[in-house]
Amino acid sequence: MLDYIVVGLGLSGIAISNHLEKRNKKFVVFEDNSQESSKVAGGIYNPIILKRFTLAWEADKQINYSIPFYEELEKKLNTNFIQPFNIYRRFQSIEEQNNWFEAADNLRLAPFMGTQLVREVNSNISGDFSFGKLEKTGAIDTEKLISANRDYLKKHSILKEEKFDYSALEIEGDFVSYKDKKAKNIIFCDGFGLVDNPFFNYLPLRGNKGEYLIIKSKDLKLKQAVKSSVFILPLGNDLYKVGATYDHKDKTKEPTLEARTKLQKDLDKLISCEYEIVDQVSGIRPATADRRPLLGNHPQHKNLFLCNGFGSRGVLIGPLLSENLLNFIENGIPLPPEVDITRFQKKYYKN
Repeated sequence: MLDYIVVGLGLSGIAISNHLEKRNKKFVVFEDNSQESSKVAGGIYNPIILKRFTLAWEADKQINYSIPFYEELEKKLNTNFIQPFNIYRRFQSIEEQNNWFEAADNLRLAPFMGTQLVREVNSNISGDFSFGKLEKTGAIDTEKLISANRDYLKKHSILKEEKFDYSALEIEGDFVSYKDKKAKNIIFCDGFGLVDNPFFNYLPLRGNKGEYLIIKSKDLKLKQAVKSSVFILPLGNDLYKVGATYDHKDKTKEPTLEARTKLQKDLDKLISCEYEIVDQVSGIRPATADRRPLLGNHPQHKNLFLCNGFGSRGVLIGPLLSENLLNFIENGIPLPPEVDITRFQKKYYKN
């Protein structure tokens, strides 16, 4: 008998499966590549909300846990997907400059926020009111991470590349059965696929669609990330990721002309050199109504668990919160109340 069945291999599934392996647990992962949000994620690790210069929820603790987690994972997978770089926030006014310095006095924010104004980041990027410099930041190449992790699990015969059929899951007291597999527990890491999960679809996962452009510019020569109305992330080989949009209404997977037009318009305001659009990607982020992840135990079935709702900060949130979930399952350590799905228990009993 297995210890766990894991459904989904996005950022939460990757974190869960690696923690399970470190704990010497027997498990299998089901993944059908239906959810694209992790693949197309910006992958930025940055604890600061750059619109208001505030700390994202518990983000300083998350970044201090996550980066060593990914460094260890790089060694195990024998690949490089961590891309450290500074992020430069372009100021729109003197007031924003003052707000930056005020925020930098906060003890939890200070390690990440430079206190010297940067007059110019790149000759092709205008900055009438200078830039603020974020440190200890960067990005995870999520597509590379997911591909390498999938290959690793396939090599060790842990991955089942097939669609998970919720109707075939049988709950039998102290274990669950799925086709020819039996396990003590099952953890759903199914991203926006949660809306089709009959066990947990009572939860308020609204999702939001994110779209990015991939541009090529030989003249830009940008080595750091810049945030204005859009992000520009260097990918190498004169390629850059530009994004992102946030659409709470559109739940289709296909890229849209509307998003392309908006991103291009914002980009044209930011850079002065020529570029060409070489690709456009989109995905549905598993975002929640209260902007907090969804972790915990099914209200009635003790061996059904959920690890979901990471939104746009999955690379930061995933490693620590997945460990929290396993500590809850294996050791009875309570989950942080902000993420425990018991906060929505009334919704379950209303259905």
